[in-house]
Amino acid sequence: MTSSDLTLLPADAKERASTRIGTSVGGAPGPGGVAASGVRVGLACAEFNGGITDRLLTGALDALEEAGCDLGQAVVAWAPGAFELPVVAQKLAGSETVDAVICLGAVIRGDTGHYEFVAGQCASGLQRVQLDTGKPVVFGVLTTDTVDQALVRSGADGSNKGREAAETALRTVAVLSDLSSRASGSRVGFSRGR
Repeated sequence: MTSSDLTLLPADAKERASTRIGTSVGGAPGPGGVAASGVRVGLACAEFNGGITDRLLTGALDALEEAGCDLGQAVVAWAPGAFELPVVAQKLAGSETVDAVICLGAVIRGDTGHYEFVAGQCASGLQRVQLDTGKPVVFGVLTTDTVDQALVRSGADGSNKGREAAETALRTVAVLSDLSSRASGSRVGFSRGR
């Protein structure tokens, strides 16, 4: 989950940090290595640019299923467009039926200035829902200049951003669960070392 191999987290970074601090949380395996058994997922999907959303949803569902998520417990809610995703995500995240929300859609730059407004407000709205509810709300909304770029990022291969969003949701649920279980025991947070 990076834009370049040059920005990848080194394989030993988490281990190196854990030898210098009191508590390290989030040392789970990389993408695809997090078990989803028992994790309940909601997916908020935009109908506008729906052909792209459908491809992202397929990638997300494939990743969830491969990780062991019970798709019979998943909820998919369709919003008219990306601008409406935050309110749909808020309803999903506010319920007791999901542990994480994956938001999928595509905002493609056109000849008018709507792109900046829709993409920016969608992103900030989803961030607000995440912070207000304390549940992962993953931004799986493509923001591209062209339809071709959106098609590449929603392909059936490993570059599918819906797949990446599902993996991010599962990893974040695992980190939050680990933080919750450690909160009653050892201290969690920043440390100056041992």
